[in-house]
Amino acid sequence: MEELNGRVAVITGGASGIGLATARRLADEGMKLVLADIEQGALDEAVAEFEARGTPVVGVRTDVGDRSQVQALAGTAWDAFGGVHVLFNNAGVAVYGPVQEMRHEDWEWSIRVNLWGVIHGIEAFVPRMLAQGEEGHVVSTASFAGLVPNSGLGVYCVTKYGVVALSECLYRDLRGTKLSASVLCPMLVRTKIGDSARNRPAEFGGNAFVRKRNQEEQESLRGRILEAPEAAERVLRAIRRQELYIITHDESREYVRRRFERIDRSFEAAP
Repeated sequence: MEELNGRVAVITGGASGIGLATARRLADEGMKLVLADIEQGALDEAVAEFEARGTPVVGVRTDVGDRSQVQALAGTAWDAFGGVHVLFNNAGVAVYGPVQEMRHEDWEWSIRVNLWGVIHGIEAFVPRMLAQGEEGHVVSTASFAGLVPNSGLGVYCVTKYGVVALSECLYRDLRGTKLSASVLCPMLVRTKIGDSARNRPAEFGGNAFVRKRNQEEQESLRGRILEAPEAAERVLRAIRRQELYIITHDESREYVRRRFERIDRSFEAAP
């Protein structure tokens, strides 16, 4: 998808982190923006920023785990701009701790936002984007944790593996159409996801269920911390080149290789 000027992008989790950085980059390319976020204050600030620079923009407070709200987001986008050409399913949350210590509410909240949020985005937008008959692209944020298991991130890994699988299937199913798909799989990026419990609803435990990494666990994390604009630049490249996998950290390659080597070795053990 080469021509972005005058086209429309919808970004969930668009008021901070990778979402906001990507919005800025797409605005540089002349795109109109529909920003969705669950934090009204941050969303208002982001909208004001783009209005000040002359970018056509609409902000919609959205809980991506609620299908009706994502459907309403799609309706707003088409009403405001008459179409959508880039969908960035970026909203996400994280909980930390061993699988055996996870509460049911940890699973419910994480799956609701990280996986159902992407499913809802695809349901609400992709059929309408196909019906437009124009070039378009769907990007969904997974993680390095969607490619390789991470200690203490079991719940997060399950949801992000799902996003990777969904994106791979979508990429295949969109062949022969004017749409394509990418999945973003970064290691550490400087965002607020470590503080995502600030938006955790009371029905899923609220802040009472938060478990923070201790110093040893924090220091054991792999990969350098990438700045959000660097990740945004990779997202833009993938949209232009229709790349399926968006890998932001070269150091993740060794871990991915090891995982598939372990799988390959299992064939040798087969009878």
